[in-house]
Amino acid sequence: MTSGEWAGRRVCVAGAGVSGRAAARVLAERGARVTLVEGRDGPEQRAHAAELEARGVTVRLGDGETLPEGTNLVVISPGWRPDAPLPAAAAAAGIETYGEVELAWRLRPAGAAPWLAITGTDGKTTVVRMLASILAAAGHDALAVGNVGTPIVEAVLEKHDVLAVELSSYQLYWSSSLAPLAAAVLNVAPDHLDWHGSMDAYIAAKAKIFGPGAGGTGDGAGPEGTLAVYNADDPVSAGLAEAARRRVGFTLGMPRPGTLGVVEDLLVDRALVGDPEREAAELAGLHDVRPFAPHNVANALAAAALARAYGVPPEAVREGLRAFVPDPHRIQHVAEIGGVTYINDSKATQPHAAAASLAAYESIVWIAGGLLKGLEVDELVRSCAGRLRGVVLLGRDRARIAEALARHAPDIPVVDVADTDTGAMDRVVNEAAALAEPGDTVLLAPVGASFDMFANYPARGDAFIAAVRRLPGAGPAGALPDGGGPR
Repeated sequence: MTSGEWAGRRVCVAGAGVSGRAAARVLAERGARVTLVEGRDGPEQRAHAAELEARGVTVRLGDGETLPEGTNLVVISPGWRPDAPLPAAAAAAGIETYGEVELAWRLRPAGAAPWLAITGTDGKTTVVRMLASILAAAGHDALAVGNVGTPIVEAVLEKHDVLAVELSSYQLYWSSSLAPLAAAVLNVAPDHLDWHGSMDAYIAAKAKIFGPGAGGTGDGAGPEGTLAVYNADDPVSAGLAEAARRRVGFTLGMPRPGTLGVVEDLLVDRALVGDPEREAAELAGLHDVRPFAPHNVANALAAAALARAYGVPPEAVREGLRAFVPDPHRIQHVAEIGGVTYINDSKATQPHAAAASLAAYESIVWIAGGLLKGLEVDELVRSCAGRLRGVVLLGRDRARIAEALARHAPDIPVVDVADTDTGAMDRVVNEAAALAEPGDTVLLAPVGASFDMFANYPARGDAFIAAVRRLPGAGPAGALPDGGGPR
């Protein structure tokens, strides 16, 4: 839509988070009559309200349920469930409702940067940052946006060569016309089912990343539609790409024509080359992937596929992966003390992520627990039982993990830490250290969310790092990694 088409339009922006405030600002600048609604009413919200009101936005705090009178469009923040009172009222009244990502797509000016989009249950942020690093290594002005970094509704109005866009299932649910140049579904496993209502609904939201009708030719996609990048080792991801006009797979196995994969110790492209039947391009070595773990190799292949879809040469993939600095709390090497390695993967907040982390190590003292959000852990415990030397449990749902361990790993020693005070992580780490022997890995891969004991998963990871630093034999704190440099 052009700026003139917004003038006078009555828009309700639901939610005063980063994306909601950005949407309100951009719409007000285009002459829309914007009312932002937010259920919270605290000092932070009032400060944001004052800034928005100075820009002509009407702000209503303390009521996030009532639809403003006269509204003819709702732009909704991604966390809002469709059955919440406000979007439900909009749906009942036939008022169009979509999210900030969809708004950004519709606001793109002529010649706007193409999108390389990423979704998946796990690995999204890692892949979008890997992708941005690869694009930068190729000399492109690339920006990581969407579920990370700059609000996408602002980024699309700036001058960039290309956008690396991370999209959650919530953002995709509230979208309808996206058609990226290329898009990847990294993996799909049960998550956020309390929000979506069913696994089928969760999968349907993920599928929207491949464009209308899977590979639609909307403005921004290639002439034959969005290139669908799928995980050939993940049946759901592969199934979602079947309807796409063009698709490229990635696999941890040997690549066949049309896929990227691994040949001995090399990442190889047999898809985005001149003749996939007879040609292959060497992209990088396994040692170029940091931190090294099987699922992170898959992340690197997905990032490489998207970059290659944009025309990046093979040498830039290697340079970008080498330059990539992983975010903390994702398979983060914390220390090696007495021959025992301590790894912080606090971001592993559901079974699929924890399984990938556990698969990276041979002999593990596992620290697990937290809020399981209704997810089952039996298959996870069954799959990793042979790697476990011991388990230390913490958090609200630790009993459910203990029950699964009793069923599938009855001979593994389990220590239950019921404490929830500020010293709880010290007790957990000390118990884990007591179970570990030289050559073992003490792995924080909690499988549960952190909110029962911590503000968020970074706070849980920071507590783990601090507790490891206090272990006997750790030496001075400065001798250990600083928490931001996974190996």
